[in-house]
Amino acid sequence: MAAAKTGGVAARQVVVVGYDGVQGLDLTGPMDVFAGAQQWVARTGSEDRGYRVVVASVDGAPFRTTAGLTVLPEVTLDEVAGPIDTLVVPGSEITVVEAYPVELVAWLRRRAGRARRVTSVCTGAFLLAEAGLLDGRRATTHWAAGDRMARRYPAVTVETDPIYVRDGDVVTSAGVTAGIDLALALVEDDLGREAALTIARWLVMFLHRPGNQAQFSAQLASRYADHEPIRDLQHWLGDNFGAELTVDAMARRARMSPRHFARTFTHQVGVAPGRYLQQVRLEAARRRLEESDTPAEHVAAACGFGSAETMRRVFVQVLGMPPAEYRRRFRTT
Repeated sequence: MAAAKTGGVAARQVVVVGYDGVQGLDLTGPMDVFAGAQQWVARTGSEDRGYRVVVASVDGAPFRTTAGLTVLPEVTLDEVAGPIDTLVVPGSEITVVEAYPVELVAWLRRRAGRARRVTSVCTGAFLLAEAGLLDGRRATTHWAAGDRMARRYPAVTVETDPIYVRDGDVVTSAGVTAGIDLALALVEDDLGREAALTIARWLVMFLHRPGNQAQFSAQLASRYADHEPIRDLQHWLGDNFGAELTVDAMARRARMSPRHFARTFTHQVGVAPGRYLQQVRLEAARRRLEESDTPAEHVAAACGFGSAETMRRVFVQVLGMPPAEYRRRFRTT
């Protein structure tokens, strides 16, 4: 890494926490952004004090990422000296907090409050929440772990759509690559838009990614029902989403009264029947936009939206972009 132009003032210390089983890109993605920022400082002759990135672990021993990469930390957590400007807590595939080192959670409780800003990537938010750092705050995490986080930490307002969420001096980011978006936003705060835009170009990234997590998540994360009539209806909807359907019509197919059906379906599946049907249709439309040149109005009719405008409104509401933009970004053939 290029030397910081400190001008007699210490560079901003970025401490990245490491541990066995960490997601590699959660760790290295933000590091690459801050390294790029330091290169920008050196190349432009900026008088900014720059960054110094330190990887720290509980005992200072090498740790392995989920991909098998072995990382040698620079210091132990207790050896982190001087003020922490930015604390980065990456995530892992682990969402059972008891599996994390207890010493790590204890250290976060002691030191995180003294950092200028505290951040997490992906399921690293579970560690911040376990340390009590997210109580009373808004936060995000990987879309697939949001429900688990909300159940375990009711004092945290979990938002699963945003790429990252700022709440005061705590910034949490969504799944994996979102840590790069978060780091770019922090560099933009510190060094300005031109620096962040230059780094984003080097990394072939959007400076501000359009849309939200929903565009990458499986919209049908809703569970299948245990109750057989509801489960049978779910299977039937998977093949008949293009039909004109109301909640009353679905209730008749399940041989239940509309009120009992709506209550049972919501309890069993986790979302109301109308919302579930919208998810089924949205997922079908996404696949057709990704895999074909079929005009949007034909996709809308085939998937049960009725009109291209109705489909467009759903796409914008849920995915943060209209169908044409979705097709442009995610077309696979």
